[in-house]
Amino acid sequence: MKNFIVRALTGAIYVVLLAGCTLYGPVSAYLFFAVVTMATLWEFSTLMNRHYGASLVPYLNAFAGMLLTSSVWLWLVGGSGTREAFALYGLLLLYLLVSELYRKAADPLKNWSLIFASQLYVALPFALLPMMSVVYDENGRCVYEEIYPMALFLFIWVNDTGAYLFGCSLRKYFTAKLFPRISPNKSWVGSIGGGLLTVAAAVTVSHFFPGLLSLPKWIGFALVVVLFGTWGDLVESMLKRQLGIKDSGNVLPGHGGMLDRFDSSLLAIPAVTIYMLLVNS
Repeated sequence: MKNFIVRALTGAIYVVLLAGCTLYGPVSAYLFFAVVTMATLWEFSTLMNRHYGASLVPYLNAFAGMLLTSSVWLWLVGGSGTREAFALYGLLLLYLLVSELYRKAADPLKNWSLIFASQLYVALPFALLPMMSVVYDENGRCVYEEIYPMALFLFIWVNDTGAYLFGCSLRKYFTAKLFPRISPNKSWVGSIGGGLLTVAAAVTVSHFFPGLLSLPKWIGFALVVVLFGTWGDLVESMLKRQLGIKDSGNVLPGHGGMLDRFDSSLLAIPAVTIYMLLVNS
């Protein structure tokens, strides 16, 4: 009972912070996701050092990712410092490469590859989040549309919840596993059920926000989230299986680590960004 209360309380705080900061405006959204980017990269670096024999510098890797995220969000809100942030990001990546000459690490190539892998896997998706949130007003100026990122996370939550409920209820009748080598508990019936529930959520969102996207485009948005969110979950499961761990961390009591909470979004955000560019072109 105590674990359930802790899990529920942590989940509620997480949802309130994410939804509140995302909906309040671009500045609060930027601050929230800058912190998330740093925390997730720090966790990734620590995991690789502890379980994969790397010797990354967590705070430098985390700071680099925050600079990449900052450069895009600063562009969105029209603030100064966009070019400076991106330039500093490039310089820091160069430093991380050159520093391996002097650190005398046992495996500098492993450090290099993991630095770039983490920037691509973690930092880039959070940097792309504002890209999918931009619409243009009649004067051609960028405007932050908070419904798009909020819908993305809503669809992820609905898909995860639906997959769990349908899987628990029906997998004894439909036993086909989705990806047993990576995640033995995931079933096709759960995945299909989660997808159907997410499409229903897209129809609901379309009803309340018909002026943003048409119903078919909202459904396409939801299906992209379902497909790539599921792959994102499986990719993180593969990472944890490779490292021999159950959770990526314990920063969120009852929910694991930052990678555990944002695994689906790390693939869904780039995919939805491309989708939005295509449907709005």
